[in-house]
Amino acid sequence: MHRAWALGVLLLCGTAHAQQPSEIWRCIDADGRRHYTNAKKETVGMKCELVTSEINVAPPLSQPRTPQGFPRESPRQSVSARERQREILEGELTTERESLNQAKQALAEQEAVRSGDERNYARVQERLQPFKDAIQNHEKNIQALQRELGNLK
Repeated sequence: MHRAWALGVLLLCGTAHAQQPSEIWRCIDADGRRHYTNAKKETVGMKCELVTSEINVAPPLSQPRTPQGFPRESPRQSVSARERQREILEGELTTERESLNQAKQALAEQEAVRSGDERNYARVQERLQPFKDAIQNHEKNIQALQRELGNLK
């Protein structure tokens, strides 16, 4: 608690003398408590060491200004951007649908294959699981792309 108070005093002293460099002393009194001060006369009778000889206080931050010539998007540019975005999403949707059809075809081919060591149904399911996961992933991607296209209206 003493440190927080001392730091507050330091900051207050620093803002009051922002233009003038001052010395900051860290002192330990007879009871072993730590004190900070910028007044040399307060260090008498205490064990002190110089912490810093200059305090630099930053000026207050100003609000950023938007330049007058700052580019703004016209309604025509906004429509054009949405059209480009729609074209990109529709292209991705077409690609995902093709990938989904290929994944379904690969799963059908793998379901038709039976090897001699797969007498156990669990082994068949284990072998087919990556193909099912691929289908599920493509279906989720298609749903997400359809949502994005719906949000463009």
